[in-house]
Amino acid sequence: MSAKPAIFLDRDGTLNEEVDYLSDPEQLVMIPGAAAAVARLNARGIPVVVVTNQSGIGRGRYGWDDFAAVMSRMGALLALENGRIDAVYASPHHEQGQGAYAVADHPERKPNPGMLVRAAEELGLDLARSWMVGDKDIDLEAGRRAGCRVALVRTGYGAQVDGSAADLVAPDLGGAVDRILAQWP
Repeated sequence: MSAKPAIFLDRDGTLNEEVDYLSDPEQLVMIPGAAAAVARLNARGIPVVVVTNQSGIGRGRYGWDDFAAVMSRMGALLALENGRIDAVYASPHHEQGQGAYAVADHPERKPNPGMLVRAAEELGLDLARSWMVGDKDIDLEAGRRAGCRVALVRTGYGAQVDGSAADLVAPDLGGAVDRILAQWP
């Protein structure tokens, strides 16, 4: 079976509104149109993979159970619009992390491409035909370093990002998905 292209999504600021150290499912607010955009990808059979830095875990501000609870709530909100995430990869590593998470430049922490590379290996994905969508330069850099095309959304921190390093710039995830699907392989 040949590898298939996927859409990699940053979480905070791309799928949901930015909240510092989001650990309470009740604080999760989806960005308008994001769930419908994911559902459009699902309807086309395109794998949707979340790749997210979670230094709050590494710093001891919240735990993996809290992260799982937030992702469960996201799954429920996506399901309301017939959307789903196929896989989630999270990096808790940070130079100010605790114990094993105290790593300044871990291969899986964006802007490094480790989460995308691992997902491609584990899920049989073709990085060269995939897209990374995010709201920060580190998202774009991780995607580029993994060999993906990259899209910047202007939600979250995206309004302050130059965008010249992106293959496309869109006002939000819905706009990015529309443009990606228009040129999908």
